Amino acid sequence: MTGSVNQNGEIHPIGGVNQKIEGFYEVCKSKGFTGTQGVIIPESNVQDLMLRQEIVESVKKKKFHIYAVKTIDQGIELLTGIKAGKKIKAGFEKNSINDRVDKKLEGFAQKIKGFTKGK
Repeated sequence: MTGSVNQNGEIHPIGGVNQKIEGFYEVCKSKGFTGTQGVIIPESNVQDLMLRQEIVESVKKKKFHIYAVKTIDQGIELLTGIKAGKKIKAGFEKNSINDRVDKKLEGFAQKIKGFTKGK
C-alpha cells in the first residue's frame, strides 16, 4: 500500500504507478497466479497507466486484477466484502465497517471515562 488520503477519505494520486503495478505483478507471477492477486490504485492514476501487454492480457483473463478507487470506503469494501457504511443521524449504517469501528471507538471512550473516574 502506498499513497495518502485526505480528511474526506479521498485517495490522492501516487507516483510510479506503472512500476509499482509491474513490480507486484512480477512477484505474483513468480509465486504463481491464484486469480485473486491484484492491486488497488487511485482512480486519478488510471489515465497514467501504460502497462506491458502481458499484464493487460492477465487482467483480461482475470489472472491479475487492477481496482481503481476514489475513496477509502471503496477500498475498505473491496478488501473486506462488507459495506463501508454511510453517515446517518444515529452514527453509521447498521452492521457496516464504519458502524463497527464507531462502536469500538465508543467502547474505548467509555473505558477511558471509567478509568479516569477511578473504576
